[in-house]
Amino acid sequence: MKKGMKLSVAARREENWGWIMVAPTIIGLIVLNLWPFVQTLYTSFCEHLGFGHYKFIGLANYVEIFQTPEFWKATWNTIYFCILTVPLGLFLSLLVAMLLNAKIKGKGVFRTIFFLPMVCAPAAVTMVWRWIFNAEYGILNQLFGTHINWITDSKVVMIACAVVAIWSNIGYDAVLLLAGLQNISKSYYEAANIDGATKVTQFFQITLPMVSPTLFVVMIMRLMASIKVYDLIYMMVEETNPAVTSVQSLMYLFYRESFVAGSRGTGSAIVIWTVLLIGAITVFQFIGQKKWVNYDV
Repeated sequence: MKKGMKLSVAARREENWGWIMVAPTIIGLIVLNLWPFVQTLYTSFCEHLGFGHYKFIGLANYVEIFQTPEFWKATWNTIYFCILTVPLGLFLSLLVAMLLNAKIKGKGVFRTIFFLPMVCAPAAVTMVWRWIFNAEYGILNQLFGTHINWITDSKVVMIACAVVAIWSNIGYDAVLLLAGLQNISKSYYEAANIDGATKVTQFFQITLPMVSPTLFVVMIMRLMASIKVYDLIYMMVEETNPAVTSVQSLMYLFYRESFVAGSRGTGSAIVIWTVLLIGAITVFQFIGQKKWVNYDV
């Protein structure tokens, strides 16, 4: 009986230490994530009166944004940005990861080079790309002999922003996919070589199915980041730019409504709409993963 009591006390003490260890993370999640979300949800049903005072007005903010063409344009811009960046970005990241996983000299140097954009300040990266896209003396127009207004033309400004986003994220995504590729046993490829399978067959029958769980995680991360894009567009396209409405994302619209126009309630409603959009896409992804993600080892 005493032995059982000692084990119980020891187990309880170990459980208490476990709670103490995870307490900072739990407190951080509540203070920095959960509580701000609850505040944003409440604010989306209110009118901001200034100096931290709000008046409950129900669904008026949602009715207002749903009746605004600018809001639906921003929603489409966000979805269009995802369409431009996520598929091509995943393809190029997987290609880079496969090249880095091959038997080549100086793989460590190449990994560092591809990862460098992630450690550079976004403002510095954007400034360099704005020089590259400059219509008058930009290297891109000089190289191809064109006179395209990459940043001020509403037809191509989104493509220009997508190029910068893809370039900035390839290194990080490639490192994650490289970790997934290195977990694939070489015995699969040895057996495929004995059976006479080509490299293309090995990619679709071995590499792609085995790396699909990592690819799925990277796709979710990249989709969420693309939906929440703000800083890249803000630094690439100024508010006085005539093409700003053609590239304005939901988060950019949230910034303009909340901090420029001072309508915190409308801005909070845009945030909640963005959260619902992310949730719907994530649910769709988890339903669709059953058809292409392979978790069998």
